[in-house]
Amino acid sequence: MTITARRLYTDIGSIEFPVITVGEDGTIADINSDPVALVQEQDTLTAAFVDIHTHGAVGHDVMSASAADLSAMQRFIASRGVAQYLPTTVTAPISATLRSLEALADAIERSPEEGEAQPIGIHLEGPFLSHAKRGVHPTEELQPPSIELFERFQQAAYGHIRLVTIAPEPAAIPEGAGSMMPDIYRRSSAYELIEHCAKAGVRVSLGHTNASASETLIAIKSGATSATHSFNAMRALNHREPGVLGVVFDEDNIYAELICDGVHVAPAMVRLWWKAKGRDRGILVTDSMSAAGMRDGEYMLGQFPVVVADGRALLAEDLARGKETLAGSVLTMDRAVAMFQQFTGADLSDATRLASHNPAAMLGLRERTRLAVGSPANINRFDGEGRLIQTYLRGRRVRM
Repeated sequence: MTITARRLYTDIGSIEFPVITVGEDGTIADINSDPVALVQEQDTLTAAFVDIHTHGAVGHDVMSASAADLSAMQRFIASRGVAQYLPTTVTAPISATLRSLEALADAIERSPEEGEAQPIGIHLEGPFLSHAKRGVHPTEELQPPSIELFERFQQAAYGHIRLVTIAPEPAAIPEGAGSMMPDIYRRSSAYELIEHCAKAGVRVSLGHTNASASETLIAIKSGATSATHSFNAMRALNHREPGVLGVVFDEDNIYAELICDGVHVAPAMVRLWWKAKGRDRGILVTDSMSAAGMRDGEYMLGQFPVVVADGRALLAEDLARGKETLAGSVLTMDRAVAMFQQFTGADLSDATRLASHNPAAMLGLRERTRLAVGSPANINRFDGEGRLIQTYLRGRRVRM
């Protein structure tokens, strides 16, 4: 088949009036240009999205999802432009995390059905997080850094953990917290764990952290490459103690996630993030939970109930006490790209780059979103108004 448009944005530039020929194996066989035949075209083609931080959608949570549940979720996020993703865990008892990792690893090793986004690894968010900035992650299940415990997780995941969120600071552990770690798992420093992961090819993102600027710099020197949902569950930016945010914004080589839903981060701060990280180091994520694509109501994130209303997902336990704690989002990636353009004035090329090429590059998988001969034909189509109107996965149209 052939796919045509007014323009094509790739990771290295653009092609006017593209004619993309897709082979029977779903890869791009040829890319040409035909300005005469396509003079009336108005649409724009880009790489399909890569979501490196999602906990679920359409009523399904990745921590407990069956194979059928994951298929339903993968069909939904594909209809919102996502070709590849990292199912993301939340902090839970070690035994529950191990079961979830095994099930997710099985899903990764299966070929996705037609019209489904493909899981390409696992994002381990917790349990190596700060108690002070835990968000919805349960205090009693957070664990001190441990190379041995991480390796047990990686064993359960068949080696498919590609990204892990770690709080780098040596934080005080409240009494009774983290007490479930078996003695067989020796503790290490966060910096030792970061260095171990980096040497193993696992990317480390700094998040759920109260780290100072100096602690953040040591973490980066140890091998950390990114920051998890910038601004959220982090030490606030301060002019005398910049903390993790100040360092991440100042360091040109560090990537940074952002949840751009108009709830997690105010538009002015989205613009500040954009000015700091730019088109090569910013990463849009959804941090979606099982309520994404569903009506308001009560849902689960991992093992705890969440109340969803008016676009906000709040931890039910805290809400009952009069406290509002965000518990993921109901965001979809097409909406994140649209809202980012609305808040910043960025063009479609830059906005879609933050949702495709940058997350792939951070993971060391640049080829996953490269639109060139031999690459998978994972492509999004936008109309003249910048609306996502079609996604192609491996050259085939996805039901929208």
